[in-house]
Amino acid sequence: MANARLGDSKRTLIATIGDEDSITGLLLAGTGHVTSASKKNFMVVDSKTSVAEIQKAFDEFTTERDDIAIVLINQHVADKIRPSVDKYEAAFPALLEIPSKDHPYDPEKDSVLKRVKKLFGE
Repeated sequence: MANARLGDSKRTLIATIGDEDSITGLLLAGTGHVTSASKKNFMVVDSKTSVAEIQKAFDEFTTERDDIAIVLINQHVADKIRPSVDKYEAAFPALLEIPSKDHPYDPEKDSVLKRVKKLFGE
């Protein structure tokens, strides 16, 4: 029934870009998926991960793939590609910034929350 509301969309997966602890927790919760073409719906970001690699994963999950319904990204990772995150306005996949173990959530940085506040004139 949920798919009927989304127009029988193929968008059924949650993609995640984040630190190892966040990704591990979400994989243990069952969000991991690897396509027949060996494309994963997650990316582990560490201190050696370049901004270009993060941007590439973000672009893949938000524009290239049609099976992703939600993209979760650690807020401290989103900060590295903040212009792209702030510019992203598509309804699907939905983009949500999440905290990590070592980096608390800051609502002042969240682009979605900023848009909601602007909509309500705050």
